Amino acid sequence: MTTALIAEDEPILAATLAASLKRLWPGLEIVATCPHGVAALAEALARQPDVLFLDIKMPGKTGLDVAEELADAWPAGKAFPQIVFVTAYDEYAVQAFDNAAADYVLKPVSDERLGRTVQRLRQRLEAQPAGGMESLLAQLRAVAQLQPQPAQAPVERLAVIRAAVGNQVRMIPVAEVVYFEATDKYVNVVTAEGEALIRTSLRDLLPQLDDRQFWQVHRGTIVNATCVLSAVKDEAGKLALNMKHRPEKVRVSPLYAHLFRQM
Repeated sequence: MTTALIAEDEPILAATLAASLKRLWPGLEIVATCPHGVAALAEALARQPDVLFLDIKMPGKTGLDVAEELADAWPAGKAFPQIVFVTAYDEYAVQAFDNAAADYVLKPVSDERLGRTVQRLRQRLEAQPAGGMESLLAQLRAVAQLQPQPAQAPVERLAVIRAAVGNQVRMIPVAEVVYFEATDKYVNVVTAEGEALIRTSLRDLLPQLDDRQFWQVHRGTIVNATCVLSAVKDEAGKLALNMKHRPEKVRVSPLYAHLFRQM
């Protein structure tokens, strides 16, 4: 039997979606309904359903966060689930979803749209095409570009970072940073000489960096591309980077693995 998980923080909408799916897809078993992204991630890894219905905007983690973290943690050799995004976006964004070839359903959910989605899902699950993970990752990358960003004035590129090291504030030239790593409410600034903390988020830091030199390779990591020595895969197919001046490897999320394909 085909299994599905619904992640939706509005109980009425979650119940409506579940009822519609039971009516349109009698052979579908809904194994979990989750009210937020953290629960959705845990339940998806535990139950490994065939289909995920993910609300784009949820407390804790967004639907995109859940999809990205699942791609990173999904068991090797296990077929990655089909993903359907649940969204209340406007007409412009819906067109962009279509251009990204991503499955979505609009709130409030209509049987007509959901019926077409169900038909496509059943066809894909029956076919189980090779490279399904790559196709879904390409969709995730495209959908990630659709997220509305608050209007901001042009951001001046950082040249120097003021970071805390014990009781001192250290001035670190951005060019000397090997990578940035998110740690709770801080970002760890890693250089050849050591590590220091800045009180910001990767999301706020990224626009201040030169994207030709600093690449996001994981939801919690930005690397200095000039410090990457090599990209290697382990036995499970997970990608990691060997960095100049650092003994540890830096993990790469499958969502960003395309950055390291041979030219």
